[in-house]
Amino acid sequence: MGGSLIQAIKAAGCPWDLIGLDNLSRPGSEAQRTELRRLGVRLFHGDLRCQSDVDALPQVDWIVDCAANPSVLAGADGRTSSRQLMEHNLAGTLNMLEYCQRWGAGFVLLSTSRVYAIEPLAALPVAVQAGAFQPVHPDQWPPGFSTQGIAESFSTTAPISLYGASKLASEALALEYGATFDFPVWINRCGVMAGAGQFGRPDQGIFAYWLNSHLRRKPLRYIGFDGGGHQVRDCLHPRDLLPLLQQQFAVGKAPGKPRLVNVAGGLGSAMSLRQLHAWCDERFGPHEVTSDARPRRFDLPWVVLDSRLAAETWNWQPATATPQVLEEIARHAEAHPHWLETSAPD
Repeated sequence: MGGSLIQAIKAAGCPWDLIGLDNLSRPGSEAQRTELRRLGVRLFHGDLRCQSDVDALPQVDWIVDCAANPSVLAGADGRTSSRQLMEHNLAGTLNMLEYCQRWGAGFVLLSTSRVYAIEPLAALPVAVQAGAFQPVHPDQWPPGFSTQGIAESFSTTAPISLYGASKLASEALALEYGATFDFPVWINRCGVMAGAGQFGRPDQGIFAYWLNSHLRRKPLRYIGFDGGGHQVRDCLHPRDLLPLLQQQFAVGKAPGKPRLVNVAGGLGSAMSLRQLHAWCDERFGPHEVTSDARPRRFDLPWVVLDSRLAAETWNWQPATATPQVLEEIARHAEAHPHWLETSAPD
């Protein structure tokens, strides 16, 4: 996400001096180093978990925290430990907040839809319509849920996954640091991010993963629920965050503005895996997909964020329609035949 934001900032001609910090541990991250330097970004090789690495950074006006292990299965899938997850996602945020306290820098946390409570979302009544789950029986919907999706007032009561807990704790910590040490803090809860050059795996970056896998005729399967691929997510191109960030940077602490908003593609961008696969069939030619109806931990049938608060208070709307997002990913996939192996090695 950070790389896509930087490209958007440069394309918009924003007169900002950009620096980045990356430990380059994620597969594929090394491949982006050359491009970021070409764009004029000063890239520091360091680890957010190490306070001395963060303290060594030059003074800045704002930090955008988009560094995390973003998988809802992280810490519970045997690939990473729960302690590693918390060190990356929570301790890393703590170190950046300490930096903001030291220099008086503003702080923007890019959070996630996965801070919302699993149990009421898993129990949401849905029915299949046009190849996708759709919420039904409004009288059974939990508070904070509407036809527009999940609002900021929706429950964040555990369980929300270890990943969700790490981001929810980061949100609380950021707000407390900002209030205690008097620097501006904004929290933007994002839906699924999708765009060209994004890394993808089955448990994260699903749009990039599915398109690249379909194009290469890699095995694909619908997992869980009815095995039909009817589960729905919204999507947002990272560059669509830029107009919101520009406003947040400009107003600073801005009393009266909500500190926390949902920022997502919303209902207009939402699609099911089955619908995504149909788009790929049309774009790349037919490709078989198998089914495995066994449930996967933390999976939910319908996750779409309601971003009306961001629209009302920041006049923010997503600008990139889903077909445009998918076409951009498709062209990138065609131009980078080894992208899947680079970003999601076996």
